[in-house]
Amino acid sequence: MLMRAETSALIVVDVQERLCPVIDDPRRVLFNGARLLKGAAVLDVPVLCTEQYPKGLGPTMIDLRALLPEGAVVEKTRFGSWDEAAVRDRWRALDRAQAVICGTEAHICVLQTALGMRAAGVDVFVIADACGSRDPNNERAAMARLAAAGCQVVTTEMVLFEWLGGKDHPRFKDINALVR
Repeated sequence: MLMRAETSALIVVDVQERLCPVIDDPRRVLFNGARLLKGAAVLDVPVLCTEQYPKGLGPTMIDLRALLPEGAVVEKTRFGSWDEAAVRDRWRALDRAQAVICGTEAHICVLQTALGMRAAGVDVFVIADACGSRDPNNERAAMARLAAAGCQVVTTEMVLFEWLGGKDHPRFKDINALVR
């Protein structure tokens, strides 16, 4: 099962100002999240970004917020984004079959979002190197559980090059520049 730009949407889960700094290796999450957002923009992949109770946790980190398309952010209070009607409505409006998910915390909001979407019949890809948790043990357990539940655990470069499809794509050089 390959990810395709024309059938994917990127979902950025809760990479927020008061949460991200306590995540194990937050720079990895931000660096790869930014590459994914830039790749999505180049290849016209729609983006949905969730913010868990932004009054308390703040907005999405500026590193990613600056790259978000207008109207991409949906506020939520449930850990699993799929449990929020506004997120489900936004997802359905995108008319995509593949959810490509990154964010924090891997073992809470990312996990519950991915499992909810998978149960609803969405093809789910979780980007391991663009997800994080405060404790790396929780992150590893989340990835194992996601894989066992039928979600595909992938990396940033897998996503970008599968979205691209081949070197003959007119935007190959733009995407290749993101990984060099």
